[in-house]
Amino acid sequence: MLEHGTKGMPKQLEQTGGVSEPVGSDELNAWKRGFTPQAEIWNGRLAMIGLSAGLAVVLLVRLFAGS
Repeated sequence: MLEHGTKGMPKQLEQTGGVSEPVGSDELNAWKRGFTPQAEIWNGRLAMIGLSAGLAVVLLVRLFAGS
């Protein structure tokens, strides 16, 4: 649980002057559930895969349908 300081930001960020520490790739690529930064990263990755696959299907259908 995060403790909040006087300005409303977590104490860890308050102590470091508002700059968060960079995380390693293991932490960044972890498969975590809930509203976490890792979940947002995976959501973006999977959304881009889905968008790319959808565009590929549309292009292939138009190419082979002769439209």
